[in-house]
Amino acid sequence: MDTALSDPQNGSAEAASPANVTARPPSTPEGIALAYGSLLLMALLPIFFGALRSVRCARGKNASDMPETITSRDAARFPIIASCTLLGLYLFFKIFSQEYINLLLSMYFFVLGILALSHTISPFMSKFFPANFPNRQYQLLFTQGSGENKEEIINYEFDTKDLVCLGLSSIVGVWYLLRKHWIANNLFGLAFSLNGVELLHLNNVSTGCILLGGLFIYDVFWVFGTNVMVTVARSFEAPIKLVFPQDLLEKGLEADNFAMLGLGDIVIPGIFIALLLRFDISLKKNTHTYFYTSFAAYIFGLGLTIFIMHIFKHAQPALLYLVPACIGFPVLVALAKGEVTEMFSYESSAEILPHTPRLTHFPTVSGSPASLADSMQQKLAGPRRRRPQNPSAIYEESNPKDPAAVTESKEGTETSASKGLEKKEK
Repeated sequence: MDTALSDPQNGSAEAASPANVTARPPSTPEGIALAYGSLLLMALLPIFFGALRSVRCARGKNASDMPETITSRDAARFPIIASCTLLGLYLFFKIFSQEYINLLLSMYFFVLGILALSHTISPFMSKFFPANFPNRQYQLLFTQGSGENKEEIINYEFDTKDLVCLGLSSIVGVWYLLRKHWIANNLFGLAFSLNGVELLHLNNVSTGCILLGGLFIYDVFWVFGTNVMVTVARSFEAPIKLVFPQDLLEKGLEADNFAMLGLGDIVIPGIFIALLLRFDISLKKNTHTYFYTSFAAYIFGLGLTIFIMHIFKHAQPALLYLVPACIGFPVLVALAKGEVTEMFSYESSAEILPHTPRLTHFPTVSGSPASLADSMQQKLAGPRRRRPQNPSAIYEESNPKDPAAVTESKEGTETSASKGLEKKEK
């Protein structure tokens, strides 16, 4: 679910209850600047590091580590699914008790948050373990059925270091579950954002334009057309948004006057920026022009959102400003460099990485099974040839690159056979 950038104190009157508005003192300019600056910084961190980790994720050797690829069909349907989900949550909050719904959602995001935070901190925590740390490998496997009909439901591999990270993440999860503190909320929100940018991959730039364009309309409609999104964002007690108090300087860590930024405003542009980073790498020019351009465009778009929200005193759909900036700036750079065709023809899912083996030629087998069996027995009964010890020699022997070498080897075989016949005749 996407959430607009909003400010409870300076937001719309219909989005904030009159009691909350009158009970809270007006925020100081210093507090507002600190809150907005912190939200901007927290939004940039998962995009930057998530994009870098998305490159390593695309080069993963294990099939279980491969990212989820978003196709153009998925991108076209996503705004419709998001709208139905948002409206459903709004009706739930209107019909049922808000406390029970948030209790169920808190338990759900408690589990997801621990797993996401553990996956996020695992690469950083690995550097702090000593070299002689007893690191054992484990595998959690759930299957369904038996024999040929057996299907894997869960196949998760982990080690002792992952268990340590899971324990540390559980401490944050218990803190969030008991206190709902805004720092614990932000830790989970940052973990969700970074994992989303890392593991959700757009297959090409056209798909990214479809996804961002559809969510552009979705965000504008549900923020300006109705009060559904702002109402759900305020009622939804789950780490689906980043928050920062505007009264931190007055109340410290117990501050409660928050400005908020939805995770959708981070993840959706973030996966597009990560795609442009992979496109930069595919050009093999040792430059990250499109990545830095889109990253600067995101800063510009989010800064413009904060400025307009502060001027008009109304919650703003951040994608209204982020989408034109994140798409327009890189396209203008591509036009200036004459690389528009390369940009839109780039396929992220079709990358052939150096370490990934690809079988491009399949061996052809002819003859009946009986003749194949006889030939195999003859080869086993005959004298064994000593194979070359050099692996490159094996490869060159089985796959000669030079057609002339193949011709010469055939001619040499024919010559040796003719010499053998001449000896017999003599």
